[in-house]
Amino acid sequence: MSEPNTGFRSPNLLQSAIPLIVLIGFLTLNVLFFRDDTLSGANQMALLLSAGVCSLLALRLGFRWNDLFDGMLNSIGAAMPAMLILLLIGSLTGTWLLSGVVPTLIYYGLLVLHPSIFLFAACIICSLVSVATGSSWSTVATLGIALLGIGKALGIHEGIIAGAIISGAYFGDKISPLSDTTILAPAMAGTDVFTHVKYLLYTTVPSMVITLIILLIWGFTLQSKDTSLDVQNVMEAIKGTFQITPWLLLVPALTIAVILLKTPAIPALMFATLLGAAFALIFQPDIIKQVGEHEGGWGINAYMACFKAMFGPIQIETGQPEVNELLATKGMAGMLNTIWLIIPAMIFGGAMEVTGMLKRLIRIIIDRAKSTVALVSSTAATCIFFNITASDQYMAIVVPGRMFAPVYRQRGLKPEVLSRTLEDSGTVTSVLIPWNTCGATQSAVLGVSTWIYFPYAFFCLISPLMTMLFAWLNIRIRRLSPEEMAEPAKTSIAEKKD
Repeated sequence: MSEPNTGFRSPNLLQSAIPLIVLIGFLTLNVLFFRDDTLSGANQMALLLSAGVCSLLALRLGFRWNDLFDGMLNSIGAAMPAMLILLLIGSLTGTWLLSGVVPTLIYYGLLVLHPSIFLFAACIICSLVSVATGSSWSTVATLGIALLGIGKALGIHEGIIAGAIISGAYFGDKISPLSDTTILAPAMAGTDVFTHVKYLLYTTVPSMVITLIILLIWGFTLQSKDTSLDVQNVMEAIKGTFQITPWLLLVPALTIAVILLKTPAIPALMFATLLGAAFALIFQPDIIKQVGEHEGGWGINAYMACFKAMFGPIQIETGQPEVNELLATKGMAGMLNTIWLIIPAMIFGGAMEVTGMLKRLIRIIIDRAKSTVALVSSTAATCIFFNITASDQYMAIVVPGRMFAPVYRQRGLKPEVLSRTLEDSGTVTSVLIPWNTCGATQSAVLGVSTWIYFPYAFFCLISPLMTMLFAWLNIRIRRLSPEEMAEPAKTSIAEKKD
């Protein structure tokens, strides 16, 4: 066993800032050159190269490579539960599509659409679909396009339509246990997914209620014209392909029940995945045959269809290309790019943490954030800053999460206070930045400039303000008990030296 290393110098402010400046520079170039394809490897390389810069600086300061490497491995290990959950969520989305659960949720969601409450209904529908799928991007890219066309046919301004669609889609992206950001935020803060989601509802529900009230009032002031709603075609395509029945709603209902019983995330998600597969065998024999694509008997097709849905991409053929895009999932394989991003991010964060560079960087902010209100506000501002400069919502969660986690503990705040702030500020504001991967993608998909829908994306604008308001009013700010404060916390090498 090697002796602890004490022969290194603590990094100064400039040395601590250099790896972060390099990272921001790489990420900016990635957005310029790779555009919306930055998650396919460019950002991962940026993180690894920035971690390399951090390591070179640390070696010059006297750190040993073995200590740096151990710090990186420990950081990756801390994120391992989140990566396992991501893989299970990929499988869950596959079996829920195969069983008809997601199509059923979409079908019943579309039933509430009515011209007189279009904006309100559009936001609700996108919320339901995004919660069910855990993806704001797929919701906007499929159902969002259809809703935009309908709203424009009704004579409604495209900015407010896009704002309603994005508000609903990012509501689901923010609270759905199927969303990668909903998993990433608690992983960075040091809490579990279900604790995070339950605590997140305290600020998210009021933000959404205010948004829906605004959209409802706005909708009743509009004068719409009669038109044939294309949504009917979507509903007919879904009903003509799947067996739509309320019995399928038992799957999400039983999943919620299991979660409320405080079942750990991994067993709960495995149960939900297998439950979806079981319901697929019962209710969707035609879909089983279509996905299985085997000339053998039904049993072989059932085996192959369920496995395909769990591990890889499937797309259900309905005869309408736009509906086919909505009824598609990538299974576990679809989560690999996100996991690929998490590993380099944790390597970078581990290197920055173990050398004490993160501690040095945030000391300036922490010294000025004397109160809980100031700390929460500083966290929110940092998340928005990274969405603007790093141009990626994952970076806006990962880096501030790693920076502020020990500070929240020192101030006696539970980790869910941090995870909620990361989601309220990092996840939802990414779509408001034109050069952010989220803003650039949604603007291109909808054909509506970010600057046009920016003032109407009410949920995304209200969420960071809501989390700061709760801190100011001291509402639902959970604090560690004396026993929890006494528990040993993980420290970096630099902290041990101090």
